[in-house]
Amino acid sequence: MGKIIELKKVLARLGSVVIAFSGGVDSSFLLKIAKDTLPEEDVLAVTAMSETYTGSELRQAKKFAKDLGVAHKIIYTNELKDKNFTKNPVNRCYYCKKELFKELDRIKKENGFNYVLDASNTDDVKDYRPGSKAKKEFGVRSPLIEAGISKDEIRKFSRKLKLNTADMPSMACLASRFPYGKKINKKALRRIEAAENFIKSQGVLQVRVRCHNNIARIEVEKQSIKRFVNSKFCDKITKRLRRLGFKYITLDLEGYRTGSLNEVLK
Repeated sequence: MGKIIELKKVLARLGSVVIAFSGGVDSSFLLKIAKDTLPEEDVLAVTAMSETYTGSELRQAKKFAKDLGVAHKIIYTNELKDKNFTKNPVNRCYYCKKELFKELDRIKKENGFNYVLDASNTDDVKDYRPGSKAKKEFGVRSPLIEAGISKDEIRKFSRKLKLNTADMPSMACLASRFPYGKKINKKALRRIEAAENFIKSQGVLQVRVRCHNNIARIEVEKQSIKRFVNSKFCDKITKRLRRLGFKYITLDLEGYRTGSLNEVLK
């Protein structure tokens, strides 16, 4: 648990913090350690609700913060009003994070906190993350990176702490389902959310439905691929996704992986 001790040292030095809290595995772990390290009045969790954030994620965030007993604020951002975002350029995440951190920085200043934190971990450094530019612009700190903690370690530590988020599927902004250059709108986001929710309702919890115009490219963990060998299961998925407007329903045999749409940049 040496890295948790290091994480607590980092947080103690920061003093008072506003945490960008999505309710996912990483931010929940960070919030728990911050709560255990700092005085109650020095920790504020802020969840940003927008069209790219699912209803299930908001419910999870609310419940976790309530159960943990930390102050929790919900704000609303509207990336869909920003043409730089909706055009979906390769640096799309920069514009999203810029709006988020601008709001969190305002909250920090208005309430007398020292720092804004996000829950990036050491694995995030390996992928293309244009949002990191916005972090630098607003002086956002990433304690999990500073303490050298990876995604697998976050899950391992979360299990030891008996956090119900330990084995949650990884989450990501719904905009990450669209290839760069494909415009993003509310209707398309809701279609993706509905498609993924349906597949999850069939017992496949880790899923991404990547939207390539009228093609749905489904990514699931490799151990779940065998589920799609069953013709009745496939027919059920196909029928539902076609009803949502997709013409072709495909399964990615490489399986689920984060940042798969960044592969075209390499």
